[in-house]
Amino acid sequence: MSTILIVYASLTGNTEDIAGLIAEGIRTEGSEAKLILADECRAEDLYLYDAFLLGAYTWGDGELPDEFLDFTDELEELALEGRRAAVFGSGDMSYRIYCGAVDVLEEKLRQRGATIVQDSLKIEYGPSREEQEQCREYGRKFVRHARPSSQS
Repeated sequence: MSTILIVYASLTGNTEDIAGLIAEGIRTEGSEAKLILADECRAEDLYLYDAFLLGAYTWGDGELPDEFLDFTDELEELALEGRRAAVFGSGDMSYRIYCGAVDVLEEKLRQRGATIVQDSLKIEYGPSREEQEQCREYGRKFVRHARPSSQS
């Protein structure tokens, strides 16, 4: 059984809901999911888990939320080669840059050498009923994609 870390920031509860649904999907695949708020997590904690997901709402014009700023600064000191990851988040299509924080986090992970194992998940506002199942499936797929190739 693998243990997967989900680090997230949520202002209105939308990203928290998405994180919880992803965790449900992870657990149905027989893996453990640990959820931690971004401002309560140190980037080096990523090393303690088999794989990880980062989730954020987008602030302003495509920026990371303040809760992720220290965490992403700490990421600059890490080598994440071989670490399997994915990114998700919530946003508002009325802004010029939709879910820009998701793209920022994914790029930071790539720069540090992480392997992004599946496309980012972007949800407008909170997940609808249909999107709730999409979030659970995202978690299930993450477990399958995050396994080392020898276990696939």
